[in-house]
This record gives sequence, C-alpha cells and structure tokens, in this order.
Amino acid sequence: MHIQIINFELKGVSEADYAGLCDNLAPSFAAVPGLVRKIWLANSETGTYGGVYVWKDKQSMEDFAQTDLFRSVATHPNLDGVTSTDFGVLLGPTEVNNGLI
Repeated sequence: MHIQIINFELKGVSEADYAGLCDNLAPSFAAVPGLVRKIWLANSETGTYGGVYVWKDKQSMEDFAQTDLFRSVATHPNLDGVTSTDFGVLLGPTEVNNGLI
C-alpha cells in the first residue's frame, strides 16, 4: 500500500461549485487502476482542499501521474498551490489499529 496526500486552495470558484466538480470527477477516479480509495478533503475555515489517495502500490501512483486525468487536475486553473506528498505504509501497526480504511 502507498498513500498520497494532495492539497490546494480554490481560486476563482466557490466551494459549492468545486463540490459539483468533485461529484462529476468522482466516477473517473473510481476507474483509476491501482487506486484503492480516494477520500475527498475540504476545510472551509483554512480554504484547503484536496484528497487522500490509497494506492495498491507506489507504481500505481506513479502510473497515474502520467495520465490525462492527473494532468487535468494538476493544471486546473481553479486550483492554486497544488502540493503532493506520498508515504509508504507501516502495515504492522496499521493492522493493529484496524487496518486501512
């Protein structure tokens, strides 16, 4: 398993409009090979949005970075300051704490 956390701020779009965009994009993410789960994030107080991606493995994450879907999100004009951080998973203690979501 591999975890990726992407954060950004909205630019020139309301949170409601962004939520609609997310609803439209969700089926496309559901079809991404190797993506086990995506958790959509929103913090209205700080203006921070993004997602937690649970990948089958790091290679799946790297393969996704080469897709049109990734590029369309990474360069979207209404997303500002996009950051991506990835992490390996310590499976032993994670399983003790009820495993992955």
